[in-house]
Amino acid sequence: MTGSDVTQLSGWAVVRGTAGYRPLYVFARRSGMLVGGAQVLVRRVPLVGSVGYLSYGPLVDSAAPRVSVVAALADALHELASSSLCALFVQPVDGDDVSAALLALGFRDSSAGVAPAATVRVELSGTEEQLRAGLSKRVRRWTGKWAKNGVTVRRGGAGDLDVFVELVGHTARYQGFAELSPEYVRTLYRQFVDQGHVEIFVAEVDHKPVAAELFTSCGGVFRCRLTGLDRSSSALRLSATSAIDWEAMRWAKHNGLVEFDLGGLTVAAAGAVAEEGFSSPALDGPARFKVGFGGRLHRYPRAVELISSPVLRKTYDVLGSGSAGRAAIDLAKRWMRHGQPAARR
Repeated sequence: MTGSDVTQLSGWAVVRGTAGYRPLYVFARRSGMLVGGAQVLVRRVPLVGSVGYLSYGPLVDSAAPRVSVVAALADALHELASSSLCALFVQPVDGDDVSAALLALGFRDSSAGVAPAATVRVELSGTEEQLRAGLSKRVRRWTGKWAKNGVTVRRGGAGDLDVFVELVGHTARYQGFAELSPEYVRTLYRQFVDQGHVEIFVAEVDHKPVAAELFTSCGGVFRCRLTGLDRSSSALRLSATSAIDWEAMRWAKHNGLVEFDLGGLTVAAAGAVAEEGFSSPALDGPARFKVGFGGRLHRYPRAVELISSPVLRKTYDVLGSGSAGRAAIDLAKRWMRHGQPAARR
């Protein structure tokens, strides 16, 4: 499906299994043929019960009657959330009809952020010069300076996983997150490399690795998923991560990908871009970095949730109304996402 994500591939359930999740599946069939489905990942939370999330799904066959398939999937997700889970959080991938169908069944708008609700995407159909013209002045100038400053970018492989984990560890410590486990990274790479769903790019300065990024490929979209940067090196001064993204964008274009995804934007950043464009002064550093590659704002449909446990719903709402409670919820989100939260740019 165009625009889909690896989070709906079975290999992702194996990756998330390293953080304690197990998959549940919802399928829609018509005349015995599979026409839609969703992979829900579930984790048991102490003193709470089983909590599930569905990121960038469900998926619907483009040749199927969408209205009836969406209705069937919404009914099945409602039944799952009501009978087997204390809470289910859903970030649809495409079409406001999925959100609307779930809202009609008792779901509500969600701010849980189980997956980014917006991102920056660059169309790759143009020429390389057109892509270059879409870059910010700063990044465009750098495309002619990296080689002169000893910066090179290469595709990585399994032999680079240790250095990638080390570089992501630098970013995690800088951002105050727990470091990403080597098992998680190796499992992610191993699950998707044979099908061409994962790539690693490494930036080196004078042949020493200083930055690296892991990208996933699905539905024609090449997406930045994880970033590592050694800030004690010259990588920051030489904009090594920009070099990676530029070379990865070029590689994706020449290998038939449709769009290049810079990774998620926060709700605040997405709002600022929607109101004021990429030059908005309200954008923070990570958002400014992402919009520097041009492209467009891509918003996903409304996220929704159903918290079937009255006690849990009341507790969640009360905590969300105060700063201390929101901090506790943020910690819980990090634990739910990764066990050991991954570092992101």
